[in-house]
Amino acid sequence: MFLALNPVAFQLENLSVKWYGIFMATGVLIATTMAIIEGKKRQIMSDDFIDLLLWAVPIGFIGARTYYVVFEWGYFSQHPDQIIAIWNGGIAIYGGLLAGLAVLLIFCRNRMLPPLLMLDIITPGVLAAQILGRWGNFMNQEAHGAQTSLAFLQSLHLPEFIIKQMNIGGHYYQPTFLYESFFNLIGLILILALRHKKNFFKRGEVFASYIIWYSMVRFFVEGMRTDSLYIFNVIRVSQALSLVLFVAAIIFVIYRRKQGNVAWYLDGSGLKFPYER
Repeated sequence: MFLALNPVAFQLENLSVKWYGIFMATGVLIATTMAIIEGKKRQIMSDDFIDLLLWAVPIGFIGARTYYVVFEWGYFSQHPDQIIAIWNGGIAIYGGLLAGLAVLLIFCRNRMLPPLLMLDIITPGVLAAQILGRWGNFMNQEAHGAQTSLAFLQSLHLPEFIIKQMNIGGHYYQPTFLYESFFNLIGLILILALRHKKNFFKRGEVFASYIIWYSMVRFFVEGMRTDSLYIFNVIRVSQALSLVLFVAAIIFVIYRRKQGNVAWYLDGSGLKFPYER
């Protein structure tokens, strides 16, 4: 009988440090490092990204938890003591992203930084963090899809350790965490490959490209998952939001392209706000 990989990385006395937390912390570190490196090219100080991180991460967690609680209110209304029990699981990436976006907009206003440029700079790092974070779901054997067969998983030519970890309670399940992580990796490679091409992205379009790509991937992967949050037990929340964001991002790109005075991503720096749009 195969024993699943231990979701606990190590113990510090009575504290269990889980792989999920390690992956998330590593993702935040990678995202911040990538933003600082790119920010220097746009003449934005590293302190701005670090200060943004100190606000965005905790508020992002609150947003991720709030999002989950709202759409599982039937349970939490009966168990209010569990609302803050985040250590038992229950966060939603979309809630964290929306909360983080709100923090960034307020932060940029206070620091007199161009918000669209800041979004363009941090977007690849955020996507990299999401890619890594999904492997925390893998270690926890969660966010998987429907039951499947060993033969199907083997037909995907997956490493043996992934196939074995998808054996949950004696049954094999679709590794939807892997699908999302893999296709987001393709999106990250494309964004990084195209970001520094002259006159390719208008300001704000790196961020919009991320929204378009991620919402498309999430829409299809969410349809395969068995743990989705629902609206009225009919509509999957993440699919509905993905569709809205996909359409909104495309409209944003079309609108920006029709504006003749919008700066290219590579033009200028982050020091001319609000004159460069």
